[in-house]
Amino acid sequence: MEQTTCDICQAPFDYYPSNKSGRYCSECVEHRSWRDPPQQTGASHPAWKGGKLSFSCDNCDSHVERYPSQIQSEIVLCSRDCHAEWLSEAFTGDGHPNWRGGGVGDYGPGWKAVRERALERDGHACVLCGTDADDLGRNPDVHHILPVRLFAAVPALTVRDAHTMDNVVSLCPGCHRRAEFGHVSRAALRWRAGPLDSTTGGTPA
Repeated sequence: MEQTTCDICQAPFDYYPSNKSGRYCSECVEHRSWRDPPQQTGASHPAWKGGKLSFSCDNCDSHVERYPSQIQSEIVLCSRDCHAEWLSEAFTGDGHPNWRGGGVGDYGPGWKAVRERALERDGHACVLCGTDADDLGRNPDVHHILPVRLFAAVPALTVRDAHTMDNVVSLCPGCHRRAEFGHVSRAALRWRAGPLDSTTGGTPA
């Protein structure tokens, strides 16, 4: 026989090496509490991700705690009221997908034609997520990669110069909002717009 110390109560006990290495004394084995599965909660759980994180509400600056899985975007809001206020503020003026750039006015000649060509080229579907006209119940939006207002601000250019096939892509409303807020790179959108039209240089007829 050999002697060792119980892993649970630390009491010394004898065991036969021919059976197995001793770990628990007879009293602890009889009690059987060591056989219960451990309570793996909080930091002891294998799937622990650090718990809730602290944020400030993007609308009212109040303290917010969220699990990482609950954060779907860069915007964090504390309540439905703040969500409604933020939407009202964010999607007006140049934040709205239908914004025409303030003083730029109407998109001018060539816009309707290039819009139709872009929808045809993209299969009437969002180039980012694939949502199509059937899913939406209408055509996707057609988004200018470089905003019309930038062209209007340059004396040597006109609004019409924004309406080229390499500067427009079809986007569903959700992806359009992401693009408007800079959460999709212009390079990624430009890649999806494809090469310049070889016959028109990208400018609609």
